[in-house]
Amino acid sequence: MTKSELIAKLAALNPHLYQRDVERIVATIFDEIAVALARGDRVELRGFGAFSVKQRESRTGRNPRTGETVAVSQKRVPYFKTGKDLRDRLNKSVQGGGGGAAGAGAQAPRKSAD
Repeated sequence: MTKSELIAKLAALNPHLYQRDVERIVATIFDEIAVALARGDRVELRGFGAFSVKQRESRTGRNPRTGETVAVSQKRVPYFKTGKDLRDRLNKSVQGGGGGAAGAGAQAPRKSAD
């Protein structure tokens, strides 16, 4: 799902809101998450998951084209950990064939009884 698909879905579910207002709401949510992460804060959305920032230390890497060693500086990277409710929902659709896209066609082929 893309950002524009999310906006369209939210606008369809909330016909009392103008699409431009839904766009502003979605943009504000994403901006606030980004601002909090830039400050180094953790953003927790109960049941869905938590966004945080992890520090990657500097290291020596290798240029895959030339094989030359390259110094890679330390950096901060975003990290997302799924919440229990989301994890359970994803696994339920796979295990129980819950009709979700993740469960569609996920069964292993049956073995013959030779």
